[in-house]
Amino acid sequence: MPRPTPDAAASADGPLVEVRRSARRRRTVTAYRELGRTVVLIPAAFSPAEERRWVAQMVAKLQTREERRRRTLGGDDELMSRARALSTAHLDGLAEPASVRWVDNQQRRWGSCTPADRSIRLSSRLRTMPDYVVDYVLVHELVHLLEPGHDEAFWALVGRYPRAERARGFLEGVELATHAGEHADDAPAADTVD
Repeated sequence: MPRPTPDAAASADGPLVEVRRSARRRRTVTAYRELGRTVVLIPAAFSPAEERRWVAQMVAKLQTREERRRRTLGGDDELMSRARALSTAHLDGLAEPASVRWVDNQQRRWGSCTPADRSIRLSSRLRTMPDYVVDYVLVHELVHLLEPGHDEAFWALVGRYPRAERARGFLEGVELATHAGEHADDAPAADTVD
């Protein structure tokens, strides 16, 4: 049964940690963020001391990973500045997003755009990729603010980004490598920029 750890309950200003024990889990420990809290999955057989040690270790590991991601490509403010610069350079400044942010919940898409509220979201999986690939995904999503569909006019605007084809090839290669060895019938839908 999910429950907060004693340490999290005692810390009013620290992040809430929820420990979930599983009888099926034998040795592995996993941690992730969910709805403002840290969830740590552990084997049901762990003692209270093992639980405390693993929770502390996984929370620290998660914080280190998040800090590294923030340093790599900056936060949402830096992403917005980057999007504005790309719009100016390649789209005559016509694409004006209201918000641009990193998200952790896109596992099948590299990016998404909602033209109605002019919001753009990029998958945090892009943080480890070359800058020109991130820029391509940003340009792709910026063009959706001007052309909602994927018609000829849309692709003509995306094509203004000089490294568009190279970036698309890179993303196709990542997708292929990610799913290498899977049977075609069992392969999940391809990662997309939408």
